[in-house]
Amino acid sequence: MRFVRVYTGDDGRSHFEDGEIALKDMGGMGRISSLWQGKGVIFREVDGDYALDFHTAPRRQFVINLTGSVDIEVGDGTVRRLGPGDILLAEDTTGEGHISRAVDGEPRKCLFVPLEES
Repeated sequence: MRFVRVYTGDDGRSHFEDGEIALKDMGGMGRISSLWQGKGVIFREVDGDYALDFHTAPRRQFVINLTGSVDIEVGDGTVRRLGPGDILLAEDTTGEGHISRAVDGEPRKCLFVPLEES
């Protein structure tokens, strides 16, 4: 299962990296990953005019889009658009951070899953 990671590099700026969560075939139960230790779930809705300038992630967390899309921009100007079902692993808790913007005036619903520190 694919995800996009945003992390702080040695230069203090946020960067993207593509990741893959390993899944084990469990027959009729489908394909399942190993357990990621979490602290709970946070539900979020934002309006279609949502725009946050550079900010860091408040904690290491998965952000899972349910509806709507978001454009995430990192320090070098690279932008990734994440839509429904996309998973972001936010790990840029220090440094310059990233920008988050609504897409096409659409509201968005997502889940934050705070992770235990590794």
